[in-house]
Formats: sequence, structure tokens, C-alpha cells
Amino acid sequence: MRVYIFLVALALPGAAARAADCSVGPAAAATANAASIETLAFAPFRRAEVGWATYAPHIAVTIGSACPFVSPGFAAALARWQAAHKLPATGVVDVESFAAMNGGWTLARPFVRATRDGACPEPPGPEALAIAAPGESYGGKAIQLRRDALEAWRAMVAAARRAVPAATAKSDWLRIYSGFRAPIDDDLRCAIENNCSGVARATCSAHRTGTAIDAFVGHAPGMPPDSSDDANRRAMSRSAVYRWLVANARRHGFVNYVFEPWHWEYAAPARIAGTRTITRTTVTRTTSTGAPVRGMTPE
Repeated sequence: MRVYIFLVALALPGAAARAADCSVGPAAAATANAASIETLAFAPFRRAEVGWATYAPHIAVTIGSACPFVSPGFAAALARWQAAHKLPATGVVDVESFAAMNGGWTLARPFVRATRDGACPEPPGPEALAIAAPGESYGGKAIQLRRDALEAWRAMVAAARRAVPAATAKSDWLRIYSGFRAPIDDDLRCAIENNCSGVARATCSAHRTGTAIDAFVGHAPGMPPDSSDDANRRAMSRSAVYRWLVANARRHGFVNYVFEPWHWEYAAPARIAGTRTITRTTVTRTTSTGAPVRGMTPE
């Protein structure tokens, strides 16, 4: 069995204070999680996946656990979360529990809430956009964002750099490689590449709002930072920078499209939907394979 050593201390505030509790909990559930983290077969984003390791940081924050993902303490926290959400309190990550969490993560995205009835938001006017500084962009790209989103991003990046030594100003971490994209440009790209309305790219993209950001959060060797290859996404999910974002981004007004570790969307913090109020109604609006709730929109 593969041994997991995770950067748990960055996953949740106050992690060190609760570390002693990680050995307390259902051992059988921890053993089951140690297997399913590599073997769970499901399709939460309309394509088959195996294992939930990529989503483990989000799961940990959602259930309020700072314990290693395959520990009894993690299983105990998950069982409490399951019971609170009227799910079987097994302490095991399963398709139904993941679907409930995914419903909450999805509806936390302001773009999803704005488009779930079929509407596609109008882009902001040029006067509402600001240009990122050269040192804020990845690969020298010219990046535009809505002014408030860029200001909030800068504040969050500054906080991340204080907390995570790797995220220095001289590194590529958190540099932006995609921000505002004009609808006409996206339409042209869709026509040329013929790959929209799928998991990888949407016909109506969140990037048209000027509040969606694709930023460097790592990559697997030999892969680009925006590849949705499972190995690439898993490598990103293990980075200290990404785990800090998962634990702290909401305080700065940002939420993640969890299928894409690099994709973050801005909304004023008070407008972000919570993930701890998911009801049975949300679960019943997912499929038995954990498919997203109606209105879930890929990037």
C-alpha cells in the first residue's frame, strides 16, 4: 500500500493543535480510505476517475479535519460531517458523500449560480478592467481582470507569500496565465478547436466575467500548468501553495473550480455560498456516479 505523507499543517488553520487527535477514530474506516484514495471509481466531472487524492485537500477543509487523509481522525471528522448532512456516518469517502460536497463546492462558484438557469453573463466594460503588472503574469502574458478581482488577488498572493516560503515573488507560483477573455475570442477558439461544451472548456466561460483567474499552482514533470491530465492535477493538489489556497482563499473572496486546481473565481467574501449547509435535496440532484448538480459549468 502506498504511504501518504501530506502537508496537513497547511490544510487547515490550527492544525498543530489538533494533531494529537488524529489517531482517535474508526480504524476500519481509515483503512478503507487508505485503499479508496487510490481506487474509488467515480465520475464527478463527467469523465471517469480513479481515486480521490486530488480532491483530498478540499474534503479535509469541508469536514474540518487537519489530520492525514488516511488517518482515524480524518475518518472520525468525516463521519461527523456525514451524520450532520443526513448521510450514512461511515467515515469512508464514498460516491454519495463526495457528490454532496461537490454540490456545495459547485454552488459556491458565483459563475455557476449566475448561469444555472441558462443565462450567460455579459462581459464587463473596458473601464471596469485593470491590467496585471508584468511580474504578476506567467510567461509574460498580458492579463486583464476586473479591477476589484485583481486587487483582491494581489492581497491574497501577498498573504500566501507570507505563509508559504515557496511562493516568493521571484518564483512562478500564483502568476496568472489567463484572466479576462473576450467572448468573441472564446467563440473563435471554440470554432477552431471544436472542443467546447465539455469538461475542459465551456461555451459560456467564467473568464468572460473578468473575475476568473487561472494561476500557476505547480505541474507534473513534463506537463503544462493547465493540463487536466489526472496525474497533473494530482501533482498540483500536493503543492503547499494549492493547499494554502484551499484553506484560505475564501477569506479573500475566491473559490476554486475543484476539477481544475489552477482555476479560481472572485466574489465578495459575503457572497460566497458555504459548503457546510448542503442538504439532502442537493444530494438527490446528483447522479449515482457523483455527476455534478444541474447548472455546474466547467471553466
